Amino acid sequence: MLFQTLDDKRDCVGIYLDGELLYDKLPEGLSQTWDYSTFLQDTDVEFAKIYCGGKSLEEVCPPHLHTEWESVRNKLQAYFRSFQFAKVSLGENCFFDLVPERFLMDYCSVRNRITAHVFETYERPDNYDFIRSLVGALDDIRYQKLNISMDGIRDIYHKAETRKFVKRVQQYSPYCRYNAWGTKTGRLTSTPGSFPVLTLDKKYRSVLTPSNDWFLELDYNAAELRVALGLAGGEQPSEDIHAWNIENIFGGEIDRPEAKRSIFAWLYGGKNISSKLATNDEDVGRLLEERYRKAEIVGQHWSGTHVSTRFGRTIPSDHHHSLSYIIQSSCVDIVLRRLIRIHDRLKRTKSRVAFTLHDSIVIDLSNEDRGMIPELINLFAETELGHFKVNVQAGRNFGSMRELPLNSKRSTKPQIP
Repeated sequence: MLFQTLDDKRDCVGIYLDGELLYDKLPEGLSQTWDYSTFLQDTDVEFAKIYCGGKSLEEVCPPHLHTEWESVRNKLQAYFRSFQFAKVSLGENCFFDLVPERFLMDYCSVRNRITAHVFETYERPDNYDFIRSLVGALDDIRYQKLNISMDGIRDIYHKAETRKFVKRVQQYSPYCRYNAWGTKTGRLTSTPGSFPVLTLDKKYRSVLTPSNDWFLELDYNAAELRVALGLAGGEQPSEDIHAWNIENIFGGEIDRPEAKRSIFAWLYGGKNISSKLATNDEDVGRLLEERYRKAEIVGQHWSGTHVSTRFGRTIPSDHHHSLSYIIQSSCVDIVLRRLIRIHDRLKRTKSRVAFTLHDSIVIDLSNEDRGMIPELINLFAETELGHFKVNVQAGRNFGSMRELPLNSKRSTKPQIP
């Protein structure tokens, strides 16, 4: 049965079904709607927004419904402006309690027909189940209030830029709310008004403190290089991949910063490897291609107009951007798949995923769950492209993170500094 939700919040259960507005209890047999709502978490409902890759209702509205949709959309925007003017919080109120039922009926009727059009004209994407799980995990994160304390930046509070930061932060909601369709590669963005954790300057990270006892951050050693190596069918080095490259490709002639600059210049289209290697550029280039096979990766994933990743994403691309889209999108999907696994594993514990920062996952860790750290590391390390080396950091706030010296296969309880 096709229906529409009247709000997306956990405690605001209301739907439009067959010309009626129903509240509090969901009827049996609901099957299709436009977008995810928290109260649909444990249902098998299909979401049209995932079918169309996160496009807006405006973008997928068929021509014969444009006039009707614009009319209800304009009314909707007028209501939103009035809420803002009256300082009425949609986070604390159910949308359907703030607008007339006649408007809800008209709005949902048009949205129903647009939703039906999407299901009729779009195929179910290959990565539907993944996106469905991701949206659910991100929805859980959005209800977790951040602990924000200015005590962590007290020593720099005398600076004008710090005071500007504090004033700016007070205007944000203390929650991490992500847009799963913010970029073409799948990298998350923050929704307007939510706490800007993705762009938070490192010098201000100390304002974030855990609700439990520690922050535990997991990220990959040289994630994009490991993705490229995995796509090329290569075996993952257990050590730092840049150290491996220095010894096996660059002949030990350059340091780590130069090795990083050289390989990324080569990988993403340049030939600007270190000047120290100028006498044997050709040999180094051959070794790099033998190891990372970037031409082969592009040939397998680029059609001439689109990149298609092994994780079910299709991205319009020219040849120049094809390799970066393949690698970066695959890297994003690997991290987000690990986020889902770790989020599910922590459901029955005090600990939880606090937020994600592009290539890392930050866990709000309880002392009683410290024995799980090796398991969490292994969940993060085991990817579809091999066992990735994981960097592990912990701290009492997000600005004081320090490396935990342990192996991802170790089974003993680590000592958090």
